[in-house]
Amino acid sequence: MTNLYGMGTALITPFLSNGNVDFPALERLLIKQITAGVDYFVVLGTTAEAATMTDEEKTSVRDYIVRFVESHPSPTTHQPIPMVLGLGGNCTAQVVRQINFLRDTLTQHFAAILSVCPYYNKPSQEGLFQHFSAIAQASPIPVLLYNIPGRTGINMLPETVMRIYNAHPDKICGIKEASGNVEQIKRLINLSSITHHQSQTTHLLVISGDDGIAAELMQAGAAGLISASANAFPEAFRQIVHTKDASLQAQYAEMVRLLFIEGNPAGVKTILADMGVIGNYLRLPLVPNSPAIQAQLHTETIRLQSCKKD
Repeated sequence: MTNLYGMGTALITPFLSNGNVDFPALERLLIKQITAGVDYFVVLGTTAEAATMTDEEKTSVRDYIVRFVESHPSPTTHQPIPMVLGLGGNCTAQVVRQINFLRDTLTQHFAAILSVCPYYNKPSQEGLFQHFSAIAQASPIPVLLYNIPGRTGINMLPETVMRIYNAHPDKICGIKEASGNVEQIKRLINLSSITHHQSQTTHLLVISGDDGIAAELMQAGAAGLISASANAFPEAFRQIVHTKDASLQAQYAEMVRLLFIEGNPAGVKTILADMGVIGNYLRLPLVPNSPAIQAQLHTETIRLQSCKKD
């Protein structure tokens, strides 16, 4: 899965004040991303507020993005930018049904699916193994695992990740690791490297799911970053990933803190609204940033713009 190296943007979903999807704003966002040369897109993931969208809305957003991306090649590769589809849940049978229902769409348009650890249920490590084994067996395309214990209530251990991978090396292509536990992620990178040395045909991609530690993990051998912040700052986060530039990462440390302080994607939507790309609307139970945080984000954006000029 060499096309999933580098920086992937976890796309937001723009909304109108009446709650409907704002497709003109989505087009502006996609143009911004493609122009910046992002390496791939994650469609209908956490950052997209997919959990608050109806099946009909998700279908219309997915189809719109597919049509636009496939008709607007990357300026660097001159090929359509690869796409990953968020497809997970806490009912294994329902996820398998979704995969089967979307089989043709997946095989025709997507490089992989991104499937989050089951939330709320809090399964054991054995439960995680069986859940993802069922998904791997059902999926017609590669699967990216997604570990984000802050949202799901369960942490998938490196040994479990490798057990899933070793059981399904032809289907499990990698993991978006958003535990925030640097030592755990580095241990997983080491375990995946050992496996890679034993096989000439497969390799587990360990992808950072935390914007604030991307450079450190890239230096440790991570394959890239799936970024929410890149919706607003695609050039900067692509540079961080491709150059492993810790100093540039440090410049964005305060911005990343502010972007997530009141939940994702509230922060990045504040910035994009300031830029005139979207309106600042979220779906309940998420709400826009408080006025105090919006002011801090505005100030920090000005500071970063000043740093770029210097």
